[in-house]
Amino acid sequence: MHGAADRLDDATAAALLGQLDGWRIVNGRLRKEVPVADFVAAMQLANAVANIAERETHHPELAIAYARVRIDFCTHDVGGLSRNDFICAARIDRLPFLSGASS
Repeated sequence: MHGAADRLDDATAAALLGQLDGWRIVNGRLRKEVPVADFVAAMQLANAVANIAERETHHPELAIAYARVRIDFCTHDVGGLSRNDFICAARIDRLPFLSGASS
């Protein structure tokens, strides 16, 4: 990302959001809250997300609780959402244990 020119406008972000499963835009961030069975499952999901983030060199904010993981993407370099946020979200949605999981 290079700067504000790469920030998505609201219409584009909304269109891309429609291609994702269970994600929302909250306070300018792309967010998914995933209920899981227990803390071990929460950590497994967080680690799987971390692996994707490292491959993409695009890191979300994660909030891990006993039976829930919240994933927030925002591209700080552009001051909002970028295509990279949506690409990473789509890759997370393809994780085997997230098939069909929504917030």
